[in-house]
Amino acid sequence: MTGSKKVYPDADAALEGLLHDGMLIAAGGFGLCGIPELLIDALVKSGVKDLTIASNNCGVDGFGLGKLLDTRQIRKMISSYVGENAEFMRQYLSGELELEFNPQGTLAERMRAGGCGIPGFYTKTGVGTVIAEGKEVKTFDGQDYILERGIVADLSIVKAWKADDTGNLVFRKTARNFNPPAAMCGKVCVAEVEEIVPRGSLDPDMIHLPGIYVHRIVQGQHEKRIEQRTTRKKETA
Repeated sequence: MTGSKKVYPDADAALEGLLHDGMLIAAGGFGLCGIPELLIDALVKSGVKDLTIASNNCGVDGFGLGKLLDTRQIRKMISSYVGENAEFMRQYLSGELELEFNPQGTLAERMRAGGCGIPGFYTKTGVGTVIAEGKEVKTFDGQDYILERGIVADLSIVKAWKADDTGNLVFRKTARNFNPPAAMCGKVCVAEVEEIVPRGSLDPDMIHLPGIYVHRIVQGQHEKRIEQRTTRKKETA
């Protein structure tokens, strides 16, 4: 560890002592945007298994959380979208992988609620569908709502643009996505960042997640792969 007690030299060191088989991990990112690439690679290297991962999706074949599918380290996914990963589909259809589907907003709110100490909340989303099966239904003002539980993860792994050494985080544009609520809901949050800046240099009004939620930080280089590149032909005069 160097400098601040929250700053670690690499992703392996940042996860040291935090991992155990069967744990629940909340992971930030949307598709391949804003995913904690370095920490995912460290999870693969660690060999930890039987993981339950709460994340918007499971990456793509061979990249992002998809790497943990390739090594069979994930037992269950809590996700809202899984359409870009053929190995995910194969494991799910063969019964090798459990899947708990959540509407996207519900999943984000479950993470946020867990981070705010809210054990559950009622939502109309999913009423009358398979999402509501086995869940408590309550009527408010003549409308049915289902009870969703907040998520409290053993560990959160997120990716931010900048941090100071106290853990205050700034996310860049779309990479903000699921990262703040995922970070909030972990008993321990580890953030990988592109740059660590001096304490006091971040405008307080520009901080997206206060350092109270962040326990460990690691800086590194990121591939930031584009999931689906769309271009148009150059116009000619």
